[in-house]
Amino acid sequence: MVLQNTSVVRIFGCCGCCSALRPRYKRLVDNIFPASPQDGLVKSNMEKLTFYSLSSPEKLDRIGEYLFQKASRDIYRRRHGFVIIAMEAMDQLLVACHSQTLNLFVESFLKMVQKLLESTDPQLQILATQSFVRFANIEEDTPSYHRRYDFFVSKFSAMCHSNHGEPGPRDRIRLAGIQGLQGVIRKTVSDDLVENIWEAQHMDKIVPSLLYNMQSAEKYETVSCAEGGGAGGEEGEEESPPRLAEACLRDLLARASFGHIRSVLRPVLTHFDRHDLWIPTDFAVHVFKIIMFSIQAQYSYSVVEALMQQLEAGRGGVRAARAAVLAAIVGIAAGDSVGPSVLEIINNILTNLRASVARGAEKETEEKLYQEALINALGEFADHLPDYQKIDIMMFIVNKVPGAAKPSRADAMLQHILLKSLLKVGATYKTTELSKAFPAAFLEALLRLSSATEPSTRVLLQRILHTLLDRRDNVPRLAVVTLDYDAAGLSVEKCSRQDLIFISKHGYAIFSALYEGLQLESNSTENIACIYTTIALLCVELAADDTLCDLMLLILAIQQSSISNPVLSVSQQCQLQAVSISLAALLPHVAKLPRLADYIHKVVEARREECGHLLPPLQHEYRLSDPTLLPAKVPYLMMDQMAISECLKASGVECGRLQGAAPYCGGGPLQHRHSWIETGAAAGRDSLADIAAGTEPDSAASSPTLARQAPAECAGVSLEALRRAAEGGSGAERRDAAQRRRALNLAFRTAPFHHLMQVTQPKYEIQEKLEEIFRSVSEEPLLAPSLKSGPPLPDLCLY
Repeated sequence: MVLQNTSVVRIFGCCGCCSALRPRYKRLVDNIFPASPQDGLVKSNMEKLTFYSLSSPEKLDRIGEYLFQKASRDIYRRRHGFVIIAMEAMDQLLVACHSQTLNLFVESFLKMVQKLLESTDPQLQILATQSFVRFANIEEDTPSYHRRYDFFVSKFSAMCHSNHGEPGPRDRIRLAGIQGLQGVIRKTVSDDLVENIWEAQHMDKIVPSLLYNMQSAEKYETVSCAEGGGAGGEEGEEESPPRLAEACLRDLLARASFGHIRSVLRPVLTHFDRHDLWIPTDFAVHVFKIIMFSIQAQYSYSVVEALMQQLEAGRGGVRAARAAVLAAIVGIAAGDSVGPSVLEIINNILTNLRASVARGAEKETEEKLYQEALINALGEFADHLPDYQKIDIMMFIVNKVPGAAKPSRADAMLQHILLKSLLKVGATYKTTELSKAFPAAFLEALLRLSSATEPSTRVLLQRILHTLLDRRDNVPRLAVVTLDYDAAGLSVEKCSRQDLIFISKHGYAIFSALYEGLQLESNSTENIACIYTTIALLCVELAADDTLCDLMLLILAIQQSSISNPVLSVSQQCQLQAVSISLAALLPHVAKLPRLADYIHKVVEARREECGHLLPPLQHEYRLSDPTLLPAKVPYLMMDQMAISECLKASGVECGRLQGAAPYCGGGPLQHRHSWIETGAAAGRDSLADIAAGTEPDSAASSPTLARQAPAECAGVSLEALRRAAEGGSGAERRDAAQRRRALNLAFRTAPFHHLMQVTQPKYEIQEKLEEIFRSVSEEPLLAPSLKSGPPLPDLCLY
């Protein structure tokens, strides 16, 4: 019995001796664990272990390895309370010890975290994640080049996709996964020498995991980083996975350099394609706005470019959705786009529009949605650019418009689409001076399209002119042809000198294009109403003494064309009459000319009594039972040019130009497509035709192929006829000649050069005519044989 007791004492004595022989760091580690895990970490012993670690930093790696071994045994035995105590001890040592030997301890720490993450217990996974986040927030003195985070990226991404049966644990696991990814990003992005987190193998896991959590939000509210402080929302709201995922994505994008932007965008686009997240567009717009607000401003163009490269992929509905997303974000990029990038974005959008038109009727409804979205994107982009760039964009677009006289169906559709784009950009431009809004090349291109084949295209062109001409929001007040301008409440200001110079240079081209636009047989009521609005805007914006005569000449030409143009229908004739009288009533209203207003009022009242169909409003169809009510049959109800001239003269307006023939309609020198030189020569011959009263001049005298008549016939010229020829004709003839000279002078001062070239083309080829004359001269003598042998002619006849 004594022997047995002695052996027991020896055994216990040996154990005590062995315990005393163990390394001190192990004894200190063992002492931090309580007898029961519910008691928690022994704080006093933990302080001793911390002091020992700070005093002997070379022992840190051994302490970490020993803690890892103890925790691994406890995990295996499912003693989770002791595992939690071990993890807490490692966290405290990690925070307390900052030395160059910390890297050795970190290896054991990360192995510990990995061991916990590999367990199936959600509590241990969340605990490991929290420890990793604390580690990620520590700035190490020296980076560890061999450390890798592949496992952590994969595990945290898997936790972000947790499908736990209960909502509470599922959200906690997902939150832990997102926090872990955020820790990996913070730990790796800031140092280029550690593992490259921007590689595709990592981004293909991180980005979809964040998007998966963001799309589960009940509503999407996007704010800029400046407004929302990065995460957007209050502190409590960040506890939800969608809010935290958004904050993590913002953090990732804010750290991305230019070369890394596409590394993030590629998995974003792939995720949207794989999971059909483009339709509806709410979530896609939300995500791309976050991207635009989070990246550095100078990199915005790369996001727009990446999205535009994906526009044509997929079916029509997806294309339209992508274009809608582009329209929502392109305005954010516009403010930081400079130089070639602006036109490159515009050119890409126009290229996609052209490709859409080329597809034709393939799912026409979806293509229209796609085109509308692209046009909206163009307008949003232009809206955020300075005005001088908007003019460049409009010139760029108008030069892309096909200008064929008889365009194909595809070209006509492209014309329509591009003009809608131009209208969208023009709506964002604020006109200050007409010369800046209409550079010469831009104006010429617009006027060239005023005679487009499609009526709808011409309507778009007029609306573009409305947008650029209207500086005082008068378009809604002038949209309908009317006579009651007092009730319209027009905003009228004095015309500036710059605008007067502009209209003196380009007025004839503008007025001619508008006049010719009213003469087209394919015009609808909408076409005529739109041109009325354009001319009315010109009257309001350019109301001045210098422009009154030109505007009134245009109005009288429109009135005359409704009578003289044979291609116009009865409805079009009546509509032009209503337009002309309405515009004539507008001029004295804006220019304050009471005499002219009284005269126009009398014409209106006379028409109202006999021919009410010649007054506004415009009707789509006019059915006249009596042919005598046609405009051509009631000339006494037309505005008289001389009466208007007298009214203007009585108001002190110089109206010399108004007394000439209108250069737009019949009777003026521009209407007859022949040379004004020929016109003047013919007029001179006509004035000399009455030298011998009642006698037709000898036309054979100027023809080398015909013999001259007997000299006796030349002797019948009276002295009175010679006196009239010397004096230059009667007073009426002189007035007609002066009127023709004024019209000719006005035309040569205001008409475009190419128009002058067109109307002065000779009726025959000069070379052919000269050859004909030379042949006749070589065949016949200048004087007939009978004249050579006859008595001498009087000197006057020979002359």
